[in-house]
Amino acid sequence: MSRDSQALAGAAATRPARRTGRPPLTERRKAATRLEIAREAVRLFTANGVAGTSAEEIAAAAGISSRTLWRYFPSKESCVLPLLTGGLELATRCLRSWRPDQDVADLLDAMRRVAEEAADDRAALLNLVRLTGSEPGLRAVWLEAHREAEPVFAAVLAERAGLPGPDLDIKVQAAMLNVALRTGVEHYAAHTDPSVAEQPGLLEATVGQALRAAARGFSHQDGS
Repeated sequence: MSRDSQALAGAAATRPARRTGRPPLTERRKAATRLEIAREAVRLFTANGVAGTSAEEIAAAAGISSRTLWRYFPSKESCVLPLLTGGLELATRCLRSWRPDQDVADLLDAMRRVAEEAADDRAALLNLVRLTGSEPGLRAVWLEAHREAEPVFAAVLAERAGLPGPDLDIKVQAAMLNVALRTGVEHYAAHTDPSVAEQPGLLEATVGQALRAAARGFSHQDGS
């Protein structure tokens, strides 16, 4: 058992059955704490690698105890999850506002607008996506985040289509949308230099290109 796994087991064994003293953190404060942990985890992983970073170091950088960190996350790799889910939640918001009479261009416009809300964490997110190419543990978290997002996308697309739930066509559309978002961000991260100032709008353009490719489907191959 690794040091991190031992710490997790120890924290679970010694966790009190009920809280005393100060009242529990509000959901908003919990979310802020989780996000700060994620930011520090990415910073340390980028500098030292996953193997070279301990959960204790992440906790110290975030200004919390190791025991508190384990209450939020089951592993040090999963500490990055809030940065990933934040972007996917913004994408879901855009889907919910995407009316049936609008096309992919309108969806892209909505995504460009909400991208400003995640501007503060943009560099950290891109560094994290770059790390997923060489760190299997982070890759697993990245893929799991997208796997969990897919049925959410499907439910929103079904509602947009006026269906009671996702049918096969909707599930395929959700899968294509999910892959397009993931592949677009991965492509951008892999083909840009983090030490060079980012070209405004290029990430959004890359994701847009991926979404248009998904919207075209196989039409260029089957002649339709």
